[in-house]
This record gives sequence, C-alpha cells and structure tokens, in this order.
Amino acid sequence: MDSEKRSDPNTNTRYYNPYQRTQVQKPESYAYQLPTAPQYLFDEEARRSRRNLSDNLTFFTGCGYLLGAVGGGASGVVAGVKSFEPGDTTKLRVNRVLNSSGHAGRAWGNRLGIIGLLYAGMEGGVVALRDVDDVWNSVAAGLGTGAVYRAARGVRSAAVAGAVGGVLVGLAVTAKQAVKRYVPI
Repeated sequence: MDSEKRSDPNTNTRYYNPYQRTQVQKPESYAYQLPTAPQYLFDEEARRSRRNLSDNLTFFTGCGYLLGAVGGGASGVVAGVKSFEPGDTTKLRVNRVLNSSGHAGRAWGNRLGIIGLLYAGMEGGVVALRDVDDVWNSVAAGLGTGAVYRAARGVRSAAVAGAVGGVLVGLAVTAKQAVKRYVPI
C-alpha cells in the first residue's frame, strides 16, 4: 500500500515516507506520522473560534470597501440616469453614468472601508482588554466605531453614531446566532 496515503483514523495522523519517490529504497521504518489537524502551541488557541486581529483587519476592511463600492456604484448609476438631459447623445449618457457611478463607488467604498478598519481595531482592542470571547466585545466595538467615526462632528453626533453602531452590531450578532440555531446547514 502507498505509505503516503495510509492514515490512522484513531489519531488523526497520516504516514509519510520521504524516500518513497526516490530511487533509494528505504524500509517502511522511515515513514513518519504527520498530523492532519491544525496544530497550536497553546490549548487556548485551539479553543478559540475566531479570526486573529490581522485577519479581522483584512476581512472587515475589504468587505466594507467592496460593499461600499458596489452600493455606491449602484447609487451612482441611478444619479447618472437622473442627470440625463434632452438631446444628450448615447455616448454622453454612458459617460455620465460611468462618471457618477465611479465617483459614488469610490466615496462609499472608502467610507465603509474605514468603518471596517475601525471596527476590527476596536474589536481586537476590546478582546485584548477584557480577555473574554463573547458577543459583548462586538457590541462594544460597534459603539466605539460609531463614536470615533463621527467624533469630528461633535459630542452629540458621536454619541448618536455610537448608539447606532452598537444597535446595528447587536442586531447583526443576534441575527447570526438565530441563523446558527434555526437554519439547518
């Protein structure tokens, strides 16, 4: 039997013989048992069910930018179509739509990308500060993100945006838990 394909189902390992494809024939005693499951240095890392900070920064910033660019592009198409004037040529109409969708897509993408970046940083900070992995970290990060994003407009605007951010993240976490519980996958 091929030593590279054999595995032991009881220990989640597979056997590997480094000399298998060479001209040198070595006995099977040179086969190594390699793990098939991910390895962690500490048990706490294995029990965590979340991404680390750098993965979160990349994920939330990228998703925010992508969603903002698509949403802004769609709103730009609508604005471009509304800006048509009688007597415009087809080339001019296409140009108006492309310009307005590109402008709105960039603006919305940048805004939502920054919000994703702030949220990921806040969530990582709250997790490190509390040293507990629960849903309240996400809600606190939403509160902080909204407040920091609108802080330049004043205290009242920051408080309102913080409350909105906390409520939105709370709703998102609740919906995620409901989907996990009630939707069979």
